[in-house]
Order: sequence, then C-alpha cells, then structure tokens
Amino acid sequence: MKFDVVLAGVGGQGVLSVAAIIAAAAMKAGLEVRQSEVHGMAQRGGAVQAHLRLSDRQIVSDLIPRGGAHMILAMEPLESLRYVSYLSPEGVLVSSSVPYLNIPDYPDLKTLLEAIRRLPRHLLLDAVQLAGGSARAANMALVGAAARYLPVGRAQLQAAIREAFAGKGGEVSAANLKAFEAGLQAAAAGG
Repeated sequence: MKFDVVLAGVGGQGVLSVAAIIAAAAMKAGLEVRQSEVHGMAQRGGAVQAHLRLSDRQIVSDLIPRGGAHMILAMEPLESLRYVSYLSPEGVLVSSSVPYLNIPDYPDLKTLLEAIRRLPRHLLLDAVQLAGGSARAANMALVGAAARYLPVGRAQLQAAIREAFAGKGGEVSAANLKAFEAGLQAAAAGG
C-alpha cells in the first residue's frame, strides 16, 4: 500500500501543521512516512506546499511525481488548482471553498469552484464554517474531510491532533477536535 498526498495552501493556514499531524497519525498506524515541503513566502501569505508519502513498505523518494498523488488536500481553492497536475486520474481533491484573498488579482471564485467541480473526484467544503467560524481551525475540518480517504484511522488522527495542540491549552485542542469531527461528518454526508 502506498498513499501520496500533496498539501497546499497559503502561509499561515497551517499546511505544514496538517502534514505533521497526518504524518504522526500514519506513524502511529505503523506506516512509513516521508515528507518534503516548500515554504515559499509563507510569512507574507505566499504559496506553501508539502508532499506527504505514506506506505506499508520503504519509501525511496520524498517527492511525488506529477500525476501520482492519491489526494490533493488544499486549504483554499486557488492553491488546490495550482497543484492539480500532481493528481492521479483516480485521485481525489479535497479543498476548502473559502478563498484566501492575498493577492490583488485573485481569480474569480465562481470560476475556480467550477473548475474544481469538473474534476471526477472532489470534495469541496466551507472549512471555516465547519470549524465554527474559526479560520485557525479550518485546516482540522479539512483533515476530518480527508480522513475517509487516508490510510489511517480516526483514532490515530484524533490522537495526533491532541498531541499537536496539547501545549496550547484544552480549549484550543477541543476546538480543533470539534472541527475535525465536523469535517468527518460533512465528508460522510457528501460535502
């Protein structure tokens, strides 16, 4: 078994945190993990991406070839389409429908969402709404939505989320776990 994920977003959306949480959950499940990341202009709202490879056997390379990703997990729609060339024909794109308006000429949102909806396998959801209006917890709603496709269990993902937010206090941890559950339920209901 091998499962490759390209994670994409904008600096400040927690792309690297999401990659670390999924990687920790995969290791708890006994899987091999390789991760490669590109920070870009993260502190200025620039593009951030990470490659995450999960397998039950040795992984040789950190990088996912174009057309080889089983999933693109994106924190916002423009960034999801930026990396769609990495998606395999059988792959799924999971993305928030909420844009991060960090550039003056951000493309028309309706056009972006229509392009995503034309993909054979996609899950497009308002991650901020699922996270109770919290843009900071929206990425955990996306992890919940992606969970149905990932080769790790719900319990491992929940444990990794708890560990990741343990130092931030019980309220922050609880909000992120609640967002995860909301994403899980939304995915089960079809978005």
